[in-house]
Amino acid sequence: MPKFNLITKGDRQSEGVAATLREALLQRGMTIDPENPDIVITVGGDGTFLRAIHRHLDDLDRCVFIGMHTGTLGFTTNYATDEWDLLVYDLTNHTAPIVTIPLLKVDVETENGSITYHAVNEIRVENIIRTQLLNVTINQTFLETFRGTGLCISGQVGSTAYNRSAGGAILQEGLDLLQITEITGIHHRAYRSLGSPLVIAKDSVITLDSDDFHGALLCYDHESVKLDHVRKITIRYAKQKAQVMTRADKHYFDRIKNLF
Repeated sequence: MPKFNLITKGDRQSEGVAATLREALLQRGMTIDPENPDIVITVGGDGTFLRAIHRHLDDLDRCVFIGMHTGTLGFTTNYATDEWDLLVYDLTNHTAPIVTIPLLKVDVETENGSITYHAVNEIRVENIIRTQLLNVTINQTFLETFRGTGLCISGQVGSTAYNRSAGGAILQEGLDLLQITEITGIHHRAYRSLGSPLVIAKDSVITLDSDDFHGALLCYDHESVKLDHVRKITIRYAKQKAQVMTRADKHYFDRIKNLF
């Protein structure tokens, strides 16, 4: 029988729903295995869902992720709190479609070699201490020198997250494209960048380099690392994909309408 893991937001409501789910799945012959699960169920919100994928990055080839939201909005979580029985039915009867979400990959070149990180929603370079200069190259062709707080690079899934808050476009489900969105760019007669979100092909390679990343952060989903002593960052779609159980009765545009 399939093995499952439950990851919750940690609040009382989420823990209560998780306990109900756990008991229902155990009664149907499934077993709990937090280390080697076949199914990962999250109870909370989109943040909980992201944490679950990061926790099981090494298990993406065999894991299916299912999200249940216990708050007011859950874009990547397809089941509401009172639909736990529907989740169990769909899971045990294999009635819900499985879609794949491509992850983003960022390679950070440091003085001691390269470090790789992965993201589901977006990768951001941000500097709130001072103006950050970023030379932007796409597929080895120089595009611009950006000056401002930073840049957000997102895929289709992340287009409704931070990217949307920064004024980026929402990409329809199934469009595995990349998007570059400015974060408070500086525009005047001395310095000017594109000033508009840029949507590019899924096989594009984006390079960001600067003579000085001091004070800047690399933010990938809910995680962040300092970029001091870094010279170049390369971003592209990763080979890894997350498998997510969705719902045939939840149209993408219905979820879009819940955003506003």
